Amino acid sequence: MKITAPHLGNVYLAAKTLFDGLEVEYIMPPFNNKEALEIGSLHSPEEMCLPFKIMIGNYIQAIEKGANTVILPGSCGPCRFGEYGEMQINLLNKLGYNLEFILLDFPKDIGIKELFHRINRISGGSNKRNHQKIRALLDAIKVINLIDEIEAKAHYLAGYEKINGQCKSLLNNCKRDALKCKSPKEMINLLEDYKNNINSIEIDKNKNPIKIAIIGEIYTVIEPFSNLYFEDKLMDYGITTSRGLTPSWWVKNTALVPTKLNSLDIKRGAKEYLNLGIGGHARECIGEAVLAYEGGFDGAIQIFPMGCMPEIVSKAILPTISKDKDFPIMSLVVDEMTGEAGFVTRIEAFVDLLERRKKDALSWS
Repeated sequence: MKITAPHLGNVYLAAKTLFDGLEVEYIMPPFNNKEALEIGSLHSPEEMCLPFKIMIGNYIQAIEKGANTVILPGSCGPCRFGEYGEMQINLLNKLGYNLEFILLDFPKDIGIKELFHRINRISGGSNKRNHQKIRALLDAIKVINLIDEIEAKAHYLAGYEKINGQCKSLLNNCKRDALKCKSPKEMINLLEDYKNNINSIEIDKNKNPIKIAIIGEIYTVIEPFSNLYFEDKLMDYGITTSRGLTPSWWVKNTALVPTKLNSLDIKRGAKEYLNLGIGGHARECIGEAVLAYEGGFDGAIQIFPMGCMPEIVSKAILPTISKDKDFPIMSLVVDEMTGEAGFVTRIEAFVDLLERRKKDALSWS
């Protein structure tokens, strides 16, 4: 078994940890790039959204490196993501690839036992005992929690650092070094060291940086290639950013869904404007916008792929929130035709707006 999975933010580090622990060969696709997007766009239906196309590119690039088993993320929600699994399987079959597919969705009609069966297939090529397999899974969860925590801290402290670029450099070095680790224990120890290191970065508490919340569709929020690495650009500008949607958030949220105790703060924030789930992460987008306002942020940026139905609904609601709260919110739509120059211009214009508002507020205080 040579297994692969698409890039989803920091998930590749958790996947490496899991398969290193299981001693199953994991073929990581090349990091998302223009070639992956071109491959995916060539073979995907034209009307499909950006995440679908990049994922297809990931699969094909990994298959060409020898992968024969593909993990496909899925959902049973009303947005198109609920059809991703079957559509991607059909597409790859039509291209003539002889593969084993493991679809990780939540099949309500066939029960939780089927989901566990699919998860067990991931470790089917491992000779490890059951308790060792459980340990590998727990290590992977710990890794995703650690790297998401380090990343969140780096993005937040970027607005306060005394030496510009220190947070970004540490974060990039952390991810680079993590890929070199040969075992789950080595990976966890490395990330814990970096967690301590980022807490030791010199900050200027007298700074009052612009604070921006990142909200929107989860893939385009967490996968940097899809959003033209715009969080890196904000770090370069010395801006503090925060986003609630992360792979570790998704794990926790998914585990709590059956209890209905998942993301209670987000549900509370969204209640006045969108009090039900309509698919994707529309309610999370609305709730996070309200929470960002309550948390003292200067503004929020929504990112979503063209044609994403849940986020189109969110986009229609956000101006009301902006008006009610006097809270600037900008929406950015991305697809394979998005140009970086225009994208950066809009971000810089929004940052200028927030800086003028902050300056005016200070002059009146």
